[in-house]
Amino acid sequence: MAKKSVIPASGNTGGLSLSEDRRLTSAEFQGLAEVPPELEWFANLTNPQTKRAYQADVRDLMTFLGIEKPEEFREVTRAHVLAWRKQLESRELAAATIRRKLSAVSSLFAYLCDKNAILGNPADGVARPMEGSNEGKTPAISDAQAKALLQAPDEKNLKGRRDKAILAVFLYHGLRCDELCGLTVEDLEERRGVPHFKVLGKGSKIRYVPIHAAAGALIHGYLEKAGHGDDGKAPLFRPVKNPRGGGVLDKQLSSGAIYAMIQKYAKVVGIEVRHFSTHSLRATAATNALENDSDIAKVQDWLGHSNISTTRLYDRRLSKPEDSPTFKVSY
Repeated sequence: MAKKSVIPASGNTGGLSLSEDRRLTSAEFQGLAEVPPELEWFANLTNPQTKRAYQADVRDLMTFLGIEKPEEFREVTRAHVLAWRKQLESRELAAATIRRKLSAVSSLFAYLCDKNAILGNPADGVARPMEGSNEGKTPAISDAQAKALLQAPDEKNLKGRRDKAILAVFLYHGLRCDELCGLTVEDLEERRGVPHFKVLGKGSKIRYVPIHAAAGALIHGYLEKAGHGDDGKAPLFRPVKNPRGGGVLDKQLSSGAIYAMIQKYAKVVGIEVRHFSTHSLRATAATNALENDSDIAKVQDWLGHSNISTTRLYDRRLSKPEDSPTFKVSY
């Protein structure tokens, strides 16, 4: 068996002498973690929404356990995590909230394992509550409502073309709002002769989503009028010049601006769905794909879900309102 040296990933030996075929002592093991990897883990979270949520979740655990220093995470055991979960349940938090909190601390401890700061993940095997319903809480809209929404923007002006293209990207591809905001012109790629979106998803994972012909035509029409189709680094969807002029136009749209935009068109076409949001359009796309016999595993990849159980929350094929016994009752 080949001999090897023990060298920290940073390249700094931390005062350890390099030797061959040896195990680290307890003191040396702790020496490898002089720069707290807990802080590295947090810094590596790229999604602002995930960062805010996970920060609050980890602080929740810190408050419960009385953790004051990053290094104290390394003393947490499975018993501590189980006690915390029981306390979360006693607070009557939603199942989805408890799952997210456990996911956050599990992610932290997995990172500490990877950095050799701890030997095992104390959150491993800690059961997470099941959702009370087999259906997700994000409301999807009907096919007729989706069609009406797509037809709402006025294509005679640049803003209308942009907005119609944005709605088509949501409804034909099921992208998350942050994923759509982050698209650049060069993220429109041709693969094996088919146009694709190069999508940067959660966890910095890249996936390629084929572009629907209807959406592709709308994007082409928008870029032709907007004039930035040859600038590969430019955000695909940008602000348009307002009537008063001024403003920075070569930046990406914010999620807030897109949310306000779809709310406006929803009001125009009479969509009165509680909690209607950009995520509703993603749920609508997923539901439509599944109802039209798309394989659920392919839908999982299409949406960028790491777990197929998340995709199943969009599967409403067995719960169509029109199939309810309510409409079979006759007096």
